[in-house]
Amino acid sequence: MKGQEWYQADEIAEAYEDKRFSGGGRLIDRREKEAVLQALGPVEDKRVLEIACGTGRFTVMLAERGADIVGLDISTPMLQQGHKKARAAGVDDHLQFLRGDAGRLPFPDDHFDAVLAMRFFHLADTPESYLAEMHRVAKDVVFFDTFNRFSARSIYNWALPMGSRLYSRWEVDRLVSAADLTLVEVAQDFVVPYGFYRAIPDGLAAAFRSVDRAIGRVPGGDRFASVSYWTCEV
Repeated sequence: MKGQEWYQADEIAEAYEDKRFSGGGRLIDRREKEAVLQALGPVEDKRVLEIACGTGRFTVMLAERGADIVGLDISTPMLQQGHKKARAAGVDDHLQFLRGDAGRLPFPDDHFDAVLAMRFFHLADTPESYLAEMHRVAKDVVFFDTFNRFSARSIYNWALPMGSRLYSRWEVDRLVSAADLTLVEVAQDFVVPYGFYRAIPDGLAAAFRSVDRAIGRVPGGDRFASVSYWTCEV
């Protein structure tokens, strides 16, 4: 998988959220969490799996809302940050973090009500196998996001330390079909890519975000979006 060694470095894990979700990155965090909650609906007492959970942003959020959740990641330093976040939120006693490979999930078929993966498929070397595993262990909902090929994301993709896999709508439709999933909804967002928002203060980012949303709402504007959120049913 792309960037596996980079993400497993202690210094990357320790600075991960401060670097990506402070300043203008806060609105990205809010939007991503909104997308997850919209896709999964009420999660109280539901069994949920997050693959590539990283520092546990979504794992902890869903545990706070009553989900019986497991967060799985390949990076021990990232999981350590997740444990700290869970303890600070007071939910460390009813969630579980596991180190593991998203391509070989250590769970039986139909084990979870919902399975999600955020900020993962742009690193996936074999997305077909990962999506098939997500389907295998899910009973109801599979949710994930992708970065879009024909968008501003491609402009700075070369500058990222591990590169980034970009997807066209046709490619994702093919992946969903191959995994025998049913696409329920796709939401497009962020004409201005993530990297720009992270580079500017929160107040300035909010102004650009208003323009961004306005562009996305005009007819055909969503075709310029750099991010897609995919909600699928099993």
